[in-house]
Amino acid sequence: MKASRIAAAAAVAGSAVVVLSSPAFAHVSVQPEGTAVKGDYAVVDFKVPNERDDASTTKLEVTFPTDHPLASVMPEPISGWTVEVTKSKLAKPAEMHGETITEAVTKVTWTATGKGVEPGYFQKFPVSVGMLPTDTDQLVFKALQTYSDKEVVRWIEVQKDGAEEPENPAPTLELTSPSASGATAEDASEKTENTAAATTTAADTSDTTARVLAVVGIAVGAAGVAYGVLAGRRRTTV
Repeated sequence: MKASRIAAAAAVAGSAVVVLSSPAFAHVSVQPEGTAVKGDYAVVDFKVPNERDDASTTKLEVTFPTDHPLASVMPEPISGWTVEVTKSKLAKPAEMHGETITEAVTKVTWTATGKGVEPGYFQKFPVSVGMLPTDTDQLVFKALQTYSDKEVVRWIEVQKDGAEEPENPAPTLELTSPSASGATAEDASEKTENTAAATTTAADTSDTTARVLAVVGIAVGAAGVAYGVLAGRRRTTV
């Protein structure tokens, strides 16, 4: 009885190790090259790993958000892939940085002209986007990944606050607020001007101090000469 219990416990432990050591399910994601700052432009990479061992990824379709439309979307050319940018009329015109936007890019589609993303590899699809919205902390891009065997995986589930990650999460781009130390041309220029002014002030102060010391030195020297002449006259008189 004791031996059977030990064997059962060992079997359970073994199965637990298998579950814990299994690799996490790879999915399509989006990350900025650097940071994605609100109100600015950024280059973002849609990363597509191939978790299959019997088929290649031959197509990627990324849907762009219409609740926070992007006026500028420019994919980078990738060898072995064609790219199609789809624009659509917005149901409601959007005000973006003082301009009214009536249409925007709603989808970008990459199609492989060769083998595509083969098993055991991944591919990045860079896109320049902007200007990023200032009234949200993230942008959600729903994506469809098509394999060479015609299977389509839909990465369209939106992550909910406090909930576990869904099985097929949609690529989500986190946006950051402009920091106080963020390098803008205006800030950099102002900092340079302030530094130059401080340097000039310091130089003027140093020059003034040197002049004062020179005058004092001359006065002291003149006093010394006068004292020497007076002393000589006294000796002569005696």
